[in-house]
Amino acid sequence: MSVQFIGMIQPHEVSETFPRRGPVVDPAYVRVFAQAHEHAGFDRILVPASSNSPDTLLTVTYAASVTQRIHFLLAHRPGFVAPTLAARQLATLDQYTQGRVAVHYITGGSDEDQQRDGDFLGHDERYARTDEYLGLLRQVWTADKPFDHEGTYYRVKGAWSEVKPVQQPHVPIYFGGASEPALKVAGRHAQVYALWGESLAQAGDLVRKVRAEAAQHGRDIDFSISFRPILGRTEDEAWARAERILEEARALRVEQGFSRGGPQQSEGARRLLADAAKGDRVDERLWTAIARETGARSNSTALVGTAEQVADALLKYYDLGITTFLIRGFDPLPDAIEYGRELLPLVRRKVAEREQAKAQAASLKAA
Repeated sequence: MSVQFIGMIQPHEVSETFPRRGPVVDPAYVRVFAQAHEHAGFDRILVPASSNSPDTLLTVTYAASVTQRIHFLLAHRPGFVAPTLAARQLATLDQYTQGRVAVHYITGGSDEDQQRDGDFLGHDERYARTDEYLGLLRQVWTADKPFDHEGTYYRVKGAWSEVKPVQQPHVPIYFGGASEPALKVAGRHAQVYALWGESLAQAGDLVRKVRAEAAQHGRDIDFSISFRPILGRTEDEAWARAERILEEARALRVEQGFSRGGPQQSEGARRLLADAAKGDRVDERLWTAIARETGARSNSTALVGTAEQVADALLKYYDLGITTFLIRGFDPLPDAIEYGRELLPLVRRKVAEREQAKAQAASLKAA
């Protein structure tokens, strides 16, 4: 198995440790940020979404225009755009980028955030709608003639699109959500299931559950997991940096008047907080303090140590069958550059060595 790395860009500079710098949409920053990821050797870049953030489709379109090789992962919330229209938009973008687009479908774990865009469905109903939405998307992408559909949430007559994705059979589907309704949708539709940065025990349990759901539909599935690596030249230096990050995050939240808050309807956030309840340090390198401080409302757990130590920690997740790592830093642009210097090539080398050793062992056994 090969390993892939996904970074993350936003349309302006911001972090848990400092407020937004510059305009809400900062093309110069997006250009530099995307090109830095490409230069650092990332395979793909996530552009995240929320109810008050700039449009992800347009941000990816711009970022793709100022890069050459790197692929993108566009966060998309089902339910706000008709699936037939979304299918044509995404297929068109795939054509213009020559197959560099995948989509991460985020059903939504917060009633409050959904309602800002006029969505008043409850948590479980949102996943039922996502199930139907993804089925329609896939049908539009693959149908060779017009079709009708009448479901619970969508009704179309004579639906068809002349534009098809470059990637076949369709634009890759990434999917997140840890609740029972979410796992069922993942089993039916996801090509890559995305976890937040949980402990080894919790991550392994979730991987087994998703695989079991996919197996019911005769499908295999890949896995991605998200971390916020904090690196140092020594282990002590890395942990000292983590403590500074926590102090800065706390100070900013006080300044902005934020409380810790809760995870609302997000099962993924509850899982991160369950890890945080075990202590700030779990599995030796998993640091949960920011997740606890912020209510785990995003991928907020870190792996802390030297590049070698963090690489070894990532390989433990690789051994669970997780082959994609979404990593971003608390100082996003400089950290992306730092990861490219040492962490990415180190993990890739260790994975290649491990796979070569497996192949040699299998060859000897066969002989």
